Amino acid sequence: MRGWHKAAAWAAITFGMGMGASAAQAQIMIGQTAGFSGVVAAGVQETTEGAKLYLDAVNARGGVNGQKIELVSLDDKFDPKLAGENARKLIEEQNVTAMFLTRGTPHNEAIVPHLNKHGVALIAPSTGAMVLHKPLQKNVYNVRATYQREAEKAITHLASLGINRIAVVLADDSFGADGLVGAQRGFELSKMQPVVLEKVNRAKPDFGPVTAKIAQANAQAVLILASGNTVVDGYNAYRKAGSGAQLVTLSNNASAGFVKSLGESARGVIVTQVFPSERAGNSPLVREALEHAKAKGKDVSPAMLEGYAAAKVLVEALRRAGPKPTRDKVGPALESMQKFDIGGLEISYSPDDHTGLDFADLSIVGTDGKFRR
Repeated sequence: MRGWHKAAAWAAITFGMGMGASAAQAQIMIGQTAGFSGVVAAGVQETTEGAKLYLDAVNARGGVNGQKIELVSLDDKFDPKLAGENARKLIEEQNVTAMFLTRGTPHNEAIVPHLNKHGVALIAPSTGAMVLHKPLQKNVYNVRATYQREAEKAITHLASLGINRIAVVLADDSFGADGLVGAQRGFELSKMQPVVLEKVNRAKPDFGPVTAKIAQANAQAVLILASGNTVVDGYNAYRKAGSGAQLVTLSNNASAGFVKSLGESARGVIVTQVFPSERAGNSPLVREALEHAKAKGKDVSPAMLEGYAAAKVLVEALRRAGPKPTRDKVGPALESMQKFDIGGLEISYSPDDHTGLDFADLSIVGTDGKFRR
């Protein structure tokens, strides 16, 4: 058996619908490539776990139109090139019906050509990249809001608090560039300019020169447009440089694992969010997720809620695609969704709009390590 086949089989058992599931039992195969190891591993694992909460419940009730769903997840180590190759393997060799919950901006850009070549829908990419919204990507169906919307809200919120000395540090990749567009819009709306604007290498960031500028500029807040451990490293670096600036980052870091990696420094960190609070008792989506999590002895993090919401959209698409969903039926099924209620939030798609939701909010990490609104 070739190496990737071993990896796929292992991933299907480990990340699939229940530890006892096997590919032989699966009737609908769904593909996922994401960084299950590497700098975003904590968030990826939580988002996938959230999706599994709902998919496990659906499968326990007999699946979709009598067919159970198997999620085949491959680790791309947060490497865009590997993400593209994993997508090719899943589509061409595993023959998955759809792709789902893929992580990262340049990573999804590497996946799109394979979707277009084979007419495969990608549901709920775990990224808010504008490039997946405009111009329209015919095979990409977003669920969460854009990073630009989040970054804009973060800047205007800080400005509303009287914070006007804001530094922006971004990964030198398409994710960082995308978030920067939203941040710049926020600065324009607030009639401000960043006191520091610096890029760092995505793979091997050197925060030394950047942190010196942040301290020298006496920044009150630092918006870091990067992922996982890169944000943690940057935060620790500018603290060591003597800066007491407020840390702000986007929802790609809205995981319990990210908070844990910050350790005692997590308190007071602002993280934008694209779903209601995981403790919002007035949200039907949250109540449902909490109920399924409680049954498994788990808590719900924002990252898990994103995965849970994504799974609800996936299941509805498969249901609408009919008794034997095929690749060519999934896209039209998604585009038939108009104000589909996933639990207090409505999803709508059309042939001209694959955005899904535009919900954005802010949270702050409390003394207990939980996100507070």
